Amino acid sequence: MTPSVTIVGAGLGGLVLARVLHLNGIPATVYEAEASAGARTQGGMLDIHERDGQMALKAAGLFDQFRALIHPGGEASRVLDPQGRLLLDQPDDGTGGRPEVLRGELRRILLDSLPAGAIQWGRKLANAKGLGDGRHTLTFTDGSTVTTNVLVGADGAWSKVRPLLSDAAPVYVGATFIDTYLFDADTRYPATAEAVGGGGMFALMPGQGIFAHREPGGTLHAYIALKRPAEWITAIDFGGDDAKARIAAEFGGWAPALTTLITHSDTPPVPRLLHTSPSDHRWPRVPGVTLLGDAAHLAPPAGDGANLAMLDGAELAQAIVAHPDDTEAALAAYESLMFPRSAAAAEGAHHILDLCLGDSAPFGLLDFFTSAFSQGEPSGGD
Repeated sequence: MTPSVTIVGAGLGGLVLARVLHLNGIPATVYEAEASAGARTQGGMLDIHERDGQMALKAAGLFDQFRALIHPGGEASRVLDPQGRLLLDQPDDGTGGRPEVLRGELRRILLDSLPAGAIQWGRKLANAKGLGDGRHTLTFTDGSTVTTNVLVGADGAWSKVRPLLSDAAPVYVGATFIDTYLFDADTRYPATAEAVGGGGMFALMPGQGIFAHREPGGTLHAYIALKRPAEWITAIDFGGDDAKARIAAEFGGWAPALTTLITHSDTPPVPRLLHTSPSDHRWPRVPGVTLLGDAAHLAPPAGDGANLAMLDGAELAQAIVAHPDDTEAALAAYESLMFPRSAAAAEGAHHILDLCLGDSAPFGLLDFFTSAFSQGEPSGGD
């Protein structure tokens, strides 16, 4: 009997899952809390790796469309010290294997590839309960309910599906990234545009840093990184007029070309407290349900999260296709690959975060990049 798959969350991983299932004639419905595809911005640049994200897009039949989205020059990397002195400058020569695309554009081609009605917008999950025999009931905040045969939680860090499988809860890692943007930067802020360069820029010291990516149209998207207690971050009124000045005060003595990314942001700064699940997070097989992406393996941002989520979606779909009459065999096969892969990636992500903000910054990251570039494995962004 062909299964019907219920997916909670229309992020990249859930959409790849739905797309690969659709290509193989397996029905899937995605329930998404957002009111529409354009309800909010979808983040910045993603570097899509050959070994996972690109493989997933090939399985989804969208590789050529993905190639059309690539931002030329986006794989370039620079490391600066707080005074703006250049420590490393690696140009994008087109051989890195991790081209950069806008997350929102990548999501758009996935959305456009699904049949009408496959995504149910404005359906925010309130809770999920097991009924036995692999079935579950989903209750949404509008009071409606759905009964599932195969349930996949692709609903991110604060997953409402995860409690069916695990009591693990996200834990703050002690660092926060604060989003800022400069628009038309080449004209308005040429010194800052030059400092960032054509791809990604890292300016670091122990406990703090400024990361920035060049986006199409002369936009600079920055992540202001601070190792601070959660209470220190939440005490800032990010909707107030003094939030930029409060953050910039932590970067006294830094080059103006860098602090302009804070003080002159064209958007209000948005804090993103970094959380993680245990690096070896896994669960016993529970009939009829599994997780993918951040719902399954939340880790600090190190260029792997979106790629792993898409590969999760592709491999889960392929497992279901390979076991159409045995859902449990499909879910077990998927999890047997996902668990060790995600554990290794999480350990790597924590290591990268320490190189960026730990006691060795910026030289630990500099050594890492130097070694990675010499092996043809540059590290990417989001």
